[in-house]
Amino acid sequence: MDLVPHPDSPHSDNSGGGGGGGSASGALSLPGASSAGAVSALASPSRYESQKRRDWNTFGQYLRNHRPPLSLARCSGAHVLEFLRYLDQFGKTKVHTPACPFFGHPAPPAPCPCPLRQAWGSLDALVGRLRAAYEENGGRPENNPFGARAVRLYLREVRDHQSRARGVSYEKKKRKKAPAHPVPAAVISSSHDGNGHHHYEHQMPPPPPPGAAA
Repeated sequence: MDLVPHPDSPHSDNSGGGGGGGSASGALSLPGASSAGAVSALASPSRYESQKRRDWNTFGQYLRNHRPPLSLARCSGAHVLEFLRYLDQFGKTKVHTPACPFFGHPAPPAPCPCPLRQAWGSLDALVGRLRAAYEENGGRPENNPFGARAVRLYLREVRDHQSRARGVSYEKKKRKKAPAHPVPAAVISSSHDGNGHHHYEHQMPPPPPPGAAA
């Protein structure tokens, strides 16, 4: 995943693969040593939640540094696109230009001067986290700028362009369903005794002979 700057880290230009910001230094302490581990687990956010919080803080810092400063209530899909393009300068994914001899080559044999960009997968995941964080922080779903049509179209364009430029496919492969083998139905036979009473018995078909295909 490409690096994204985080304002709450010592160096705002790096997301840092190290400290995920999810440490629970102020964990609660309850009576009984046996419960300390459970309390620590509850106090520590998941990796996804920690990343979502850092992404939300990064976006908030971007809005504050915007000229003129931009409030969240006035943020639109166009501002989200500005933010995504701003993040490209921190990208680590080589995206070949059409003039590059390695355009469409999945494994270039030599370096080239093509620009580094944020990978489509990183941007797609980022938008998903920010879309959830927006609503968790009081935003209304119908006004969510991260779900705007312009943002969806932009992500689709980035995916298609990087797929062609890098010679990779982002299409999900559909799993083929195994053909279902029909279950043989039970055979019902009837007989009657001398008193005129019918007796019904369920009989399963005989097993296939040895060596026959299952």
